[in-house]
Amino acid sequence: MLPREALLKGAPDREAIARVIDQAEQALRTWEVVVSDFCAPPLIAEIQTRFDSLTELHFLPWGGYPQAERQRLAIARAEIPLETEQIPLTALDVAGNFLFDPASHRDFLGALLGTGLVREKVGDIILLGERGAQAIVVPEVAEFISLHLTQVRTVPVKAKAIALEELKIRPPKTKEMTTVEASLRLDAIASAGFGLSRSKMADAVTQGNVQVNWKPVTQSSYALKAGDLVTYRGKGRLEIGEITVTKKERYRIQLTRYL
Repeated sequence: MLPREALLKGAPDREAIARVIDQAEQALRTWEVVVSDFCAPPLIAEIQTRFDSLTELHFLPWGGYPQAERQRLAIARAEIPLETEQIPLTALDVAGNFLFDPASHRDFLGALLGTGLVREKVGDIILLGERGAQAIVVPEVAEFISLHLTQVRTVPVKAKAIALEELKIRPPKTKEMTTVEASLRLDAIASAGFGLSRSKMADAVTQGNVQVNWKPVTQSSYALKAGDLVTYRGKGRLEIGEITVTKKERYRIQLTRYL
């Protein structure tokens, strides 16, 4: 049995962590690969942190393509290899003519949930402009969606399963930059990366609008390190790359901004 109370202590979403504990115990008991429903990035980060010390288990997240935000987790004993092919996913094409009534991500998600689905059954949604969208779902709901998803906004749609290889994934737009700072403070580096004044970034941090590795950070003085991912609500993401020290003992930091 896993140390349930220790794993749940202080968890922001005890119910979600409890479900993962149940699935992990099932994986240990049956020696089989157990797959969760879709998880949002903050939950995945929380799970990886909380279960990191359990050497008898390992996890593999996968959402259908490398940049997927919402992912399912494969859970297995450490002795059992994990591959992305072990995580069942179905891609759906939701086709309609949205030329005169454009639909947003929220519109497509609302229509999907309006059929009676819960959020955990739906992964990423990829917008295709006037042609509709594509969605990644757990396989067991694909046929249900095909039958019951008939309209998004005012537009009639038809949903059908397609191969994952048919997903029209656009490479993320990025901007590479370098900044030199006196410290590794969150407000200093993030202000350079997002192109805002340091005071505005400090306000955003204290207001809870900034996350580091998908976890809220409200201290402007938080020290970043290479590999950290800074998310600023409504402004995108910033990846911290290589950090070197200059001759004047300042920090030269490579940044990648995801637009």
